[in-house]
Amino acid sequence: MTSADPSPIETDGLTKYYGDVRGLEDLSIAVERGEIFGFLGPNGAGKSTAIRLLLGLLKPTDGEARLLGRDVTDRTELCEAKRQLGYLPSDVTFYNRVTGADVLDYFGRLRGDQRRAELLERFPVPLERNVKAYSSGNRQKLAIVAAFMHDPDLVIMDEPTSGLDPLVQNEFYALLEERQERGGTSFFSSHILSEVRRVCDRVGIIRKGRLIELDTVDNILAEGGTVVTVQLAEEPPVSALEFPGTAHVERQDDTYRLVLAQEFDALIDRLHEYTVLDLTVREASIEDVFMHFYGETDDEDDGERAAQSEPDA
Repeated sequence: MTSADPSPIETDGLTKYYGDVRGLEDLSIAVERGEIFGFLGPNGAGKSTAIRLLLGLLKPTDGEARLLGRDVTDRTELCEAKRQLGYLPSDVTFYNRVTGADVLDYFGRLRGDQRRAELLERFPVPLERNVKAYSSGNRQKLAIVAAFMHDPDLVIMDEPTSGLDPLVQNEFYALLEERQERGGTSFFSSHILSEVRRVCDRVGIIRKGRLIELDTVDNILAEGGTVVTVQLAEEPPVSALEFPGTAHVERQDDTYRLVLAQEFDALIDRLHEYTVLDLTVREASIEDVFMHFYGETDDEDDGERAAQSEPDA
């Protein structure tokens, strides 16, 4: 690929409604070549709807999407893009009466399998057995080999580490990092915040079908880099401890938890008004910042439920 090549993934106002129910609205992103991009949100936020639109499995209500410079609503262009695309779904399903070797042979004939042997060493599965007898972990490893063995330019993944034990997860993260060093692009949805922080360059955070944040992991963490837990003799309302620099404040009995940038002077000024019984300060995790965007966990969104029942376009 050259510097003149288009972004591996581009969307402009991408929108999907199921009748009057919003599945995805006005998604505009551009994933850069060689980037590991995380698409972050709880179950039901609209992540799978976005991926199905990118893959041409759903027709958008409005907006545009391009994979490797090709329009996903044009079947000919989409077929061209898919030659250099790997896909790892969240709900891995194979024909139960074929062996693992049969599965890889089939995908190899479609797209190539130059990295098959190497990947099987890293993600071994019992190739001679029928897939019906596979554990969930072996099904996921077989899917990883099938998605990556033709060495695609772009891989799209939906909850890719589901069912994998920690050692295999680490091997998978190493695979993504090695691909990045060679210029490969990875896009994956996840609700596992630790893996997003470990491997992603940028993340898009989605809530109820809308993109609410798009930035690097470091920048997002910097917005709320400190967690302060303070116990007060008084019981002021949460709003009394909100000041410029605070990302999130919550209260449980007489204890308050603040996620904030390092605005310690403002914190001390505000706490000076109260009697402090106990105070702890620690570095924020991505989980803390995520709570800033979500608060209480959203119930599953109606649009995502509709996506599960709508037939593929």
